[in-house]
Amino acid sequence: MAKARLRATPPGPTWDKASQASFFDDAFLTLTGDRPDFGSVSAPTRAEATDSPPSESAPAGGFRWSSLVSPDTLVDEIKDTKGLVAAAVASPSDFKGGGYDKAREGFSSVALAFGVIAAHDGDVRWKKDAVTARDLFARVGFNCKVGTDQSFSESRARVADLETLLDGSPLKTQAEREDDFLWSQVAARPALMSRLEVADEFLGGAIASKSDFTKQVEKVLHEIEMVAVISEVIQQKDFEYHDDDGYRAYAAAMRDAAVKAREGATKGDYDGVRASVGAIKKSCDSCHADYRS
Repeated sequence: MAKARLRATPPGPTWDKASQASFFDDAFLTLTGDRPDFGSVSAPTRAEATDSPPSESAPAGGFRWSSLVSPDTLVDEIKDTKGLVAAAVASPSDFKGGGYDKAREGFSSVALAFGVIAAHDGDVRWKKDAVTARDLFARVGFNCKVGTDQSFSESRARVADLETLLDGSPLKTQAEREDDFLWSQVAARPALMSRLEVADEFLGGAIASKSDFTKQVEKVLHEIEMVAVISEVIQQKDFEYHDDDGYRAYAAAMRDAAVKAREGATKGDYDGVRASVGAIKKSCDSCHADYRS
């Protein structure tokens, strides 16, 4: 037999004046509006309960970078580029003799990767340092348009910063930013076009046969994802031709083809990847015919 629930003894009928003044004599005569139905109100979800402003790691537009690129590809892009930029700044003579152009392309790729890491919706290495790294490497990438003593010194400093991050230590260098962030500030369009050409050359060889594709499928996936990233970035506000419908159509078609190629690569679908890479090249060639840098 269930035990009877014990209830607290109600207070006595006599109230002092201070306590009585805290209540209405008749609440139904004083309050207005319909009586709320608390039973119909659902509990807020965790996302609804959070009232923090969007950060650079969760862009206001809500774009999910994970639909284009994995954390591993972004990290590997940075690691793989370190050797290129280090060789380009090995000596002042190498740098001024043409290495500055290789450094420009390499630093721009690193800046792009850090930019996407900062905005990525997944858990990616270096995310805490990504905004600072993005701005530092973007600046040196733009400054490497020419080979001067100043751009050489800055490049050597950035290589040291890159080694610091790769060794697992946080950045000590601080970036200066006065304006709001724009993707066009990460890398110049010609540098990104150069990165696309690298991807195009590799993919063309990697899909020459099914055996070549199978041997290099991980690298194929890496290059496809970088194509998808660049195709999305060059459509962003303030990029050259970003407001040109024809240019945006080419870029969107290339991105969509890269997404299909990505899906095929993850499944080992050689025929699907080959067809999608062909569509990427078609969009790229058509765009170059009209908007060659």
